[in-house]
Amino acid sequence: MLSTIRTLLPALRPLQQMNPIIAVLGATGTGKSKLAVELASRFNGEIINGDAMQMYRGLPIITNQIPVEERNGIPHHLLSCIDLDAEAWRVGLFKREALRLVDDIWSRGKIPVLVGGTHYYTQAVLFRDQLVGEGVDDEAEREQLTEFSSTAKKWPILDEAPEILLEKLREVDPVMAARWHPKDGRKIRRSLEIFFQTGRPASEIYKEQMVQKREALSQDEGLLRFPNTLVFWVHAEKGILNSRLDSRVDDMIEQGLMAEAQKMSDYLQEKSAQGVEVDITRGVWVSIGFKELAKYFEAVRQGELSEKELDDLKRTSLQQIRTATRQYGSSQVKWIRNKLWRALSEAGETRRLYLFDSSKVQDWGKCITEPSENIVQLMLQNEPTPDPKSLSQLAADEFGAKEAQGQVKKDAIGICYTCDVCNKTLAGDEQWNVHLNSHMHKRGLRSAKKRKARDEYFRQKEREQEASENTEKAEQAVDAS
Repeated sequence: MLSTIRTLLPALRPLQQMNPIIAVLGATGTGKSKLAVELASRFNGEIINGDAMQMYRGLPIITNQIPVEERNGIPHHLLSCIDLDAEAWRVGLFKREALRLVDDIWSRGKIPVLVGGTHYYTQAVLFRDQLVGEGVDDEAEREQLTEFSSTAKKWPILDEAPEILLEKLREVDPVMAARWHPKDGRKIRRSLEIFFQTGRPASEIYKEQMVQKREALSQDEGLLRFPNTLVFWVHAEKGILNSRLDSRVDDMIEQGLMAEAQKMSDYLQEKSAQGVEVDITRGVWVSIGFKELAKYFEAVRQGELSEKELDDLKRTSLQQIRTATRQYGSSQVKWIRNKLWRALSEAGETRRLYLFDSSKVQDWGKCITEPSENIVQLMLQNEPTPDPKSLSQLAADEFGAKEAQGQVKKDAIGICYTCDVCNKTLAGDEQWNVHLNSHMHKRGLRSAKKRKARDEYFRQKEREQEASENTEKAEQAVDAS
């Protein structure tokens, strides 16, 4: 260990001038926490938790907190730090506290390692500003935490059907109304929320923030908050990850997931008996593991189901946990591929993102430990880091596909298009262009052309028949006269 530290001393001396930061992202179950501990151990770092659920104390299994024995003595900040009845931190509060910790860690000559699955938390720390509704707002919280919004209590219209929401949005912000698909209730609702909360159309706020972004770029400030940033994405092939997540849920059950969920359920009953209403649509109450078992515990308390019915309900609930865990993992990957990539692309910093393939656990050292430590060492020595696509075939495939899509659009406001031929509505230029070149649309055009030719043929026949009948009538009239 001492020899390792000695070899790193030349690189670590200018640390306070470099102010480096490492962010470790990825789907649940890929090994983010393990890599964060390895890097913090190797490079004299401290870890900042970026997972909203893991901030709650007393629920290490349901929230998937890294066990104390696996932390290697590394300080973990913002982990197990708030009580069960606390509301999940809004992203603004998390950003302020995380940035304070980053400065504190730097001041002690150490490297902050930001790790977690609530990716919009991490993104808020890494980037100077984000567009409203594009990564660091209540929309993101709903995507990660719950499908319900407390703002609906203040503005009941937000609970209405998408067509009613869209009609209202057309009144207050026609630009945003034109952007969204008529059935995309979540995005339409978010645009209305912005208007209700700020009193201004979201489209105006978007435009102002785009101007601010352009000014930051023109002044060479950059959109990335810290010049010496590395973003490590721990990833795995989908089939392998899904199988791993199913096994992980089974392990959580063996380790006491049911007992923690029971503890949460009992807490709610206790509060209810005291006349205290707990908002179970936010915070830890929407964590995967509790909400799926809530009906089971309620059925146990009521005592109206048979033992077999209770066993079936329990089995169904546990299967729902497995399904929800897989879906959550997919949503985390989607965030990285879309929103994080877009933010990095806008900043011109996609080279900061490195993907490590954790599909083969037995090759962890070769595929993850060694290349990640090498990249950090090169950054600390102010040496060029490798091409992100060069690390693995998975990395080459992922980043190659993103680069093939081209640069992101500079204009934040898109338009919703309707194809009269195919009777489809599409959001944005990209989807519209894809549709125009699709086989379905081309088949539709050919069919429409045939229908038009057929209709014209019959109309011509009708005109000829009508002309013939008129001629015949005229002749008859002449004969009669």
